[in-house]
Amino acid sequence: MRAVLMAGGSGTRLRPLTCDIPKPMVPILNRPIAEHIINLLRRHYITEVIATLYYLPDVMRDYFQDGSEFGVQMTYAVEEDQPLGTAGCVKNIAELLDDTFLVISGDSITDFDLTAAIKFHKSRKSKATLVLYRVPNPVEFGVVITDKEMRIRRFLEKPSTSEIFSDTVNTGTYILEPSVLDYLPENIESDFSQDLFPLLLAKGEPMYGYVADGYWCDVGHLDAYREAQYDALAGKVKLELPYPEQRSRLWVGQNTTIDSTARIEPPVIIGDNCRIGPRVNIEAGTVIGDNVSIGSYADLKRPILWNGSIVGDEAHLSACVIARGTRVARRAQILEGAVIGSLSTVGEEALISPGVRVWPSKNIESGATLNMNLIWGNTAQRNLFSQRGVQGLANIDITPEFAVKLGAAYGSTLKPGTQVAVSRDQRSISRMVSRSLVSGLMSVGVHVQNLEASAIPITRLVVPTLTVAGGLHVRIHPDRSDQILIEFFDHKGINISKAKEKKIEGAYFKEDLRRSAIHEIGNVNYPTQLIDLYTTGFEKHLNSEAIRNSGGKIIIDYAYAVSGAVLPVLLAKFGCDAVVLNASLSQMCLSDNEREELLSQLGKVVVALKANFGVQVSANGEQLILVDESGHPVRGETLTALMVSVMLTAHPRSSVVVPVHASSAIEQIARRHEGRVIRTKANPAALMEASQSHHNVVLGGSEEMGYIFPQLHPGFDAMFCIAKLIEMLTIQERTIAQIRTELPQVCHKSYTMRCP
Repeated sequence: MRAVLMAGGSGTRLRPLTCDIPKPMVPILNRPIAEHIINLLRRHYITEVIATLYYLPDVMRDYFQDGSEFGVQMTYAVEEDQPLGTAGCVKNIAELLDDTFLVISGDSITDFDLTAAIKFHKSRKSKATLVLYRVPNPVEFGVVITDKEMRIRRFLEKPSTSEIFSDTVNTGTYILEPSVLDYLPENIESDFSQDLFPLLLAKGEPMYGYVADGYWCDVGHLDAYREAQYDALAGKVKLELPYPEQRSRLWVGQNTTIDSTARIEPPVIIGDNCRIGPRVNIEAGTVIGDNVSIGSYADLKRPILWNGSIVGDEAHLSACVIARGTRVARRAQILEGAVIGSLSTVGEEALISPGVRVWPSKNIESGATLNMNLIWGNTAQRNLFSQRGVQGLANIDITPEFAVKLGAAYGSTLKPGTQVAVSRDQRSISRMVSRSLVSGLMSVGVHVQNLEASAIPITRLVVPTLTVAGGLHVRIHPDRSDQILIEFFDHKGINISKAKEKKIEGAYFKEDLRRSAIHEIGNVNYPTQLIDLYTTGFEKHLNSEAIRNSGGKIIIDYAYAVSGAVLPVLLAKFGCDAVVLNASLSQMCLSDNEREELLSQLGKVVVALKANFGVQVSANGEQLILVDESGHPVRGETLTALMVSVMLTAHPRSSVVVPVHASSAIEQIARRHEGRVIRTKANPAALMEASQSHHNVVLGGSEEMGYIFPQLHPGFDAMFCIAKLIEMLTIQERTIAQIRTELPQVCHKSYTMRCP
């Protein structure tokens, strides 16, 4: 007799274990499920096996090859274009099935007496016999109802509790006559349970159910996968184990070394070429694959370790699954139900929370706590915050579910009933993340003042007027067009301190999240007249008359950014002759090359129109690059020196705040005007805090972060910087090019290196 082994499944519910192998190749006691099925077939003298393949077919073909090593003759039928379903793929090989044949699922563990089932089939002269099994809870399976003669009368696919009239379920094992395949169409997707069997029933064909004794487990999800391992170790199913039994219920492979101080509580299986270190504790139910190394003092409580895994000293593994080639470093903890995909790394003292799934080839940093699935991206970090806030790949690292939890973590560090302002840039991805953050904040009883799409300078100015505890702003990262940046502000509009960041990280990683009752859920309000509030402050700190009398022409490239919707209105109020370029709003973030091309075009327009200067504004309204009247860009340390010169000329004996790495030319300029230079850490929060806390500061910042005018608000503001520059150049009767010639020589070289 021939058997058809159904082995085309992708095993979606077993992800991440099936990301790089098909479901029938997932190991049970260190051997693929399909190998256990083939061993069962061979024991019942079924040695011609046709495997139907679809997902990653080469994995199975490379393992079994012609089947001779396993005592069978293997043939493979690959569904090339699309899956044909359980019945369709068998119809596809009908020419190979000229006699009674058996169909068996490649993703279940069983020790059924197939010989008895075949004998039953022949004695009843059945056209189709379904091997059935009694289960205590049939709602997850297809129920089959038979009469006293075991002839099938009805099918119920995954019935509700009220529909259950039988406890016998379909196991996916069938004994069929070739003639039943005539009912199936060619090259059309069809299913045994949904299509063929109901049709045979309607046609009155003799179809019987054989209730088998023994063990059967459908390895359809991760919990069932673990249970099948534990059942096999406990002897509930008869499987051929690949290793000799060293002592009662302890199976150990060849060339394996176990330290004499290691403690092992059977049943345990340990594969070939393994190394078990000193003082290792291995509890009952543990499965260790081939070529596995366990470091000293490691504690293993029923984990399932696939081939090639490495477990470091003092690591703790509890009822988890560690796939092929994964390295678990010293003192790492992987808790109940967690699954680590193949070729991943779990760093020292990292913690993988219960039920978390990590996809293949991921890196969990040392000390990190992972409490949500890691599917996209490559790394799970120990910290949420980078220099400017929380950043990550859009809709990969920064997902809606991540943002909900982050919002809840932030809100949990605040008192219930507190208010928080939330704003974003104009892009759809930022709207999605912003709404998720709002949901998280509301869930912990925090009220939200939703500023919607707003430039960051406007948000920073408005935050202190709203009586809020802090604020959030979501935008595309200014330096990475594929990343989202979430910035956190305090009640003054300044980026939060490192201590506050650590507090939020603690709530996030420890899942120390407050749960509010229904009547305590936060509300959302939508403040109005934000532009009016900003305009009032904008006008208050400018010499409007000087700008109106400037008589100059300014070219402004908004680079398709949100600030383009605001600044034209502000400048028009001052009667400024401003030519606007690229002022429409775009959902896409410009690349560096695209921005450079726009900057080159800006220089040409400045020269062609004989403008006083040009300026390119960043997407968030914080940074800018100048272009002088000759079309040459002014950027970097030269731009910072120019801004310091302009402001100290207007305000001698004042202070400026710059990062520690700023050019020494700043001090030279300050000495000319009896000014003072205050240097800070090279991060936005430090610059903002110093600009607010020190006396008589007229300017703060740098070209890469932007410029702060502390009299207006504590943050960086390119829009106000443009207006202020027009004012200063008019009053001082100078041009950009003239100021450049007066600056000390600026020499500055920088490079970036990653700090692990």
